Amino acid sequence: MINIKKNNMEDNKEAILELEAAMKKTKNIRMYKRYSVILKHFQGFQNKVIAEMEGLEEHAVGNYIKKYKSKGLEGLAMNKAPGAPRKLSPEQEQKLIYVITNNTPDEVGFESIKNWTIKLICQWVMVNFNIIIKHSSMAVILHRLNLSYTRPTYVLKKADKEKQEIFKKDFQNLKKTP
Repeated sequence: MINIKKNNMEDNKEAILELEAAMKKTKNIRMYKRYSVILKHFQGFQNKVIAEMEGLEEHAVGNYIKKYKSKGLEGLAMNKAPGAPRKLSPEQEQKLIYVITNNTPDEVGFESIKNWTIKLICQWVMVNFNIIIKHSSMAVILHRLNLSYTRPTYVLKKADKEKQEIFKKDFQNLKKTP
């Protein structure tokens, strides 16, 4: 625990020098702001005034000071935000992977549809797990599960393979000529 003597800059000179060095060294704007809050506290400003100067809520200023007092500069370090809880359990994700990689949509109840789309996957999850997931969220889930999606390409039914091969050879010759 760091002993801070409020309104006495001489007694806190070592801490102030440490803060100023950290402020010069950091490239992170949020960390700079946290260091600045503590520095202003040492300079004798009230939390309400510091909050107005830094564009923060008063309770945030108090939290920064409390963390600094208990752990020093390490207490001001930002933790990774946990984010929202996942909508699908690991078992549901594994089932989703299995179904997408081993079945076509018409095999799991979507008649006359051969290709998976994000919209179809969202519908399948709703039907099987009773969970509503938006299109953009499903794209993130698929990315996290290392599943990629592409639009299907069309193949012409009446295409003549011989003419295509002749065109490819002619095209290669055309590319080689200056």
